[in-house]
Amino acid sequence: MVIYHLSTECYPIAKVGGLADVVGALPKYQNKIKGINAKVVMPWYNKPFVYDHEFELVFDGFIHQGSNMLQVQVMKEKSDVLGFELYMVKIPGLLDRDNPYGYQDESFQFLAFQQGILHWMCAMEIKPDILHCHDYHTGLVAFMVKNCPEFQFLKDVKTVGTIHNGEYQGMMSWNMANYMPAFDSYKWGLMDWNGMMNPLASMIKCADAFTTVSEGYLEELFISFRGLESLVRQEFGKAYGIINGIDTEVWNPATDPMLDFNFNSENAVAQKKKNKEKLCKEYGLKPNLPLFAFIGRFATEKGADLLPDVVWKSIKQSYGALNIMILGSGNTYIENKLKEYDYTYTNFAVDLGYKEHLSHKIYASADFLLMPSRVEPCGLNQMYSMRYGTIPVVRYTGGLKDTVEDISTGGAGLNFTYAGVDDIVHAMNRALGIYNQKKMMEDLIHANMNFDFSWEKSAEKYIALYKN
Repeated sequence: MVIYHLSTECYPIAKVGGLADVVGALPKYQNKIKGINAKVVMPWYNKPFVYDHEFELVFDGFIHQGSNMLQVQVMKEKSDVLGFELYMVKIPGLLDRDNPYGYQDESFQFLAFQQGILHWMCAMEIKPDILHCHDYHTGLVAFMVKNCPEFQFLKDVKTVGTIHNGEYQGMMSWNMANYMPAFDSYKWGLMDWNGMMNPLASMIKCADAFTTVSEGYLEELFISFRGLESLVRQEFGKAYGIINGIDTEVWNPATDPMLDFNFNSENAVAQKKKNKEKLCKEYGLKPNLPLFAFIGRFATEKGADLLPDVVWKSIKQSYGALNIMILGSGNTYIENKLKEYDYTYTNFAVDLGYKEHLSHKIYASADFLLMPSRVEPCGLNQMYSMRYGTIPVVRYTGGLKDTVEDISTGGAGLNFTYAGVDDIVHAMNRALGIYNQKKMMEDLIHANMNFDFSWEKSAEKYIALYKN
């Protein structure tokens, strides 16, 4: 069985969020299953990875986007170093940039990416068994293969769409239809939602099946889906919730080259302490105090707007008997407020930006990880933290409730119900009580490290879905 994963992100080439981690790991683990050949197709980015590895040109052609003729080149990484074949689509002026997102012509980018992939496959007579489309950036592929005469060759190929984050749907004006390949015009409703072109809605309508990245998130979409609630209920018969895994080869504290001190479950307590001492020294924190951490984008869906007040209130209530470290970026107000607190409090530190090495060090050093998410389709950070013996303190929502059970019901994490400052600080106070109980703390470290969040089970579930 041949599967092509289509995505705008893939770790370690280009990463903004969890999408990259999933696409960088799922195909690798699928390829460990007999008879499976999973590949990845993504846009070309001017990133270190593409200059550190050798690529070969496997296709050079042209597509039309409205009246514009665009060159499409497909480059293949020669060594399959990631555990799967990697193809990168280069379109001068659109898909040859530094970053995945943030450009005013994103709609043109993503349309050209999808059209370029399908044109390449038809021209080269590449007919996979499955086209697996990730998020709205590839949401129109299922429509195109079924309704664009240009792609008639692929009409019988099965499509699966995965919703990694339903908050982003790629809505655009119907004027953009002028830049699509010709399609059966009476089928326009398969792309429409409330008078706009909606790629995510189109993926749900047109894909042979669609998945969410946890069962809990699928349930939540029935009642909160940015206007698509009725659609997901209507199409429920082809909906599946499959929890993400993590790449346990990359995220392994025993072998992680980014750590100062490696460890396993047997020596975790002592080695985590060493990592913590080194990190605290670097950032001017107090290693004898419990360390709470937050890692992620400063987005309201992540509850990041609550962080400044959480920092202020938790330090005040505890009389400074804790450390807090935050790694992230994405909102100028939050960034400036946290920088202000960085100068104000000796037991608070912030590092702005996306820094993969530092995130690994924090997971290995922190005692507790904060995830006050308003929306969390799956969440990978809590799995990383547990793998590294760090206790997750999470809001009970989406994938977090599928993966983190509270200690009061036999689990090894801490849950809170509402995304509010008081609830978060209350959960932190519970964590402080645990920290002062040495035996309980050590037991929780070991319990968290022994959870199995590897991709093997989830990869098997995807293969079963493909075969269905």
